[in-house]
Amino acid sequence: MASAADLLRIENLDISFSVFGDRLRVVKEANLRILPGKVTALVGESGSGKSVISQAVMGILPNPATASGSILFTDPLDGSTTDILSLSRDSDEMRDLRGKRVATIFQEPMTSLSPLHTVGNQISEALLIHTETDKQEAREKTEEMLGLVGFSNPHRTYDMYPFELSGGMRQRAMIAMALICKPALLIADEPTTALDVTIQAQILELLRDLQAKLGMAMLLITHDLGIVANMADEVVVIYHGEIMEAGPVEAIFRDPQHPYLKGLMAAVPHFDMKPGERLKALRDVRVNLEALVGQKKPQQAETPGTLLSVSNLSKTYKTRKRSFLGKHEATVLRAVDDVSFDIRRGECLGLVGESGCGKTTLSKILMRAITPDSGAVVFNDGKDLIDVLSVRGDALQDMRTKIQMVFQDPVSSLSPRMTVRNILSEPLEIHDRGDSDERKRKVEGLMAAIGLDKRYLSRYPHSFSGGQRQRIGIARALALGPKLVILDEPVSALDVSVQAQILNLLKDLQKELGLTYLFISHNLAVVDYMADRIAVMCKGRIVEIAPREIILRDPVHPYTKSLLAAVPFPDLDRPLDFKALRENGAADKQNWGITFTAEHDDAAELAYADLGDGHLVRARKGADIRELRGW
Repeated sequence: MASAADLLRIENLDISFSVFGDRLRVVKEANLRILPGKVTALVGESGSGKSVISQAVMGILPNPATASGSILFTDPLDGSTTDILSLSRDSDEMRDLRGKRVATIFQEPMTSLSPLHTVGNQISEALLIHTETDKQEAREKTEEMLGLVGFSNPHRTYDMYPFELSGGMRQRAMIAMALICKPALLIADEPTTALDVTIQAQILELLRDLQAKLGMAMLLITHDLGIVANMADEVVVIYHGEIMEAGPVEAIFRDPQHPYLKGLMAAVPHFDMKPGERLKALRDVRVNLEALVGQKKPQQAETPGTLLSVSNLSKTYKTRKRSFLGKHEATVLRAVDDVSFDIRRGECLGLVGESGCGKTTLSKILMRAITPDSGAVVFNDGKDLIDVLSVRGDALQDMRTKIQMVFQDPVSSLSPRMTVRNILSEPLEIHDRGDSDERKRKVEGLMAAIGLDKRYLSRYPHSFSGGQRQRIGIARALALGPKLVILDEPVSALDVSVQAQILNLLKDLQKELGLTYLFISHNLAVVDYMADRIAVMCKGRIVEIAPREIILRDPVHPYTKSLLAAVPFPDLDRPLDFKALRENGAADKQNWGITFTAEHDDAAELAYADLGDGHLVRARKGADIRELRGW
């Protein structure tokens, strides 16, 4: 039987899947406990068995899975203990438990919510199923819960559809749905993976506050040690289905014992890293950069100076809305608003900001995938100055070989119908580089450079892990020997251990091949590790730009300060200051003061104030530098 002190106790849990007539064990003799009113973090990489354990607790394991052991749930309402594993998934007892006493928040809020039903309809459904509540009372309780999770107008939100909400708001709706029946246990499966750092901080604070108010326990599934340090009371570390280490959060962080946990902590980029210090990946990837020596740029041949110059770029979108009287009202959205910056030869410029601030739109303009309304982009290839926005025909084809891109999602950016050999040789064929033998040698050289065996060339993307797919995406970008590589959130979809491999690989490639990077990310610790200079973008504008060591240690703009304050550190001595974050309101310009935003938000009234050492901050024309410093 479960101990009276345990809300949930998992004993000797073994889960295996039937694969082509064989059995694949994904969870091996796992033991863990969750205490009432406490947060237990289950930490591990993708594929370690975290989500499978949560599915077993919820009684939603897929059909090919078989499980043994016991999952004992002791309901604090009546003290009764139930072995969840012994219940049929469709039994009345399991249905009563699932959603009412044990609830879950899934990783991806967009695919977890039905696009055909309103938000309120989906949340109140749980109440109508599990309690004897009429529709009017269910609506009242649902609106109350929507207010509790942070919606300013719950009555209006009730009738909205999921597509009308942002990612953070959809996740709040998911939390409301999970908590509407006031469960004793909430399972949060990577609840902030797809969210910006500031939205993530809001969701973490919300979960912490609701947990305290409702007195519920939480199983927090994550691979982010910063979130664990800020949220957890107890930590369980899992690797390949086996529990490696478990204990109170203090003991785990201050005195880790298992080599795997120590390795996981060393793989996380942080702001205290010394110049030149490398991340320690759990599994080193052997790369052979000599294979690409043919396209290596001799350092002495490279002329210093600006490689790409961006001046006054703007891009607006018009959205049409039908008014009550049947008239169409056009709303202008400024995606990119008067953006100017230079990228120097051989440097890595980091571009940071929240989702929707215009980072990806800007990268697409540089790649000629989107045409801006105004502005200029000039590329200096050492011989000629190329007007990126106006080149046509053969000149455009030639320019595309000089600027390449690595995309955010390693799954959707590779064609599932092409082998790796086809994917890597396609750019060479399009641009008519070499004969078939030369292309074959180049493709094999690219595979060696990213640390993959050439035997994998005949495989399709689905047979690779996320990190391996991202390496293939990097190899494809390098195939034509570009001078500038735009990296759009290249590690946001990856585990910390795989992230360390990719970041180290990118650094090695930059050093050996003389590459220049535009590195786009919302993870400031990653940008700190990669970038030489950092530009901060908000609402379509670059609000601050400076060398890495200045902007992350001495930020001036309130938005930059808010972004930095929202980063969860994997350090118990530096907890998130939720109160300060709430008061600052990162992207809310009302909190910036007259110094940073002109009346009517007129771009003509704003200019860059030069604080010295390449540190520029966007402020009202004629603003006093001392006033800026004292903000």
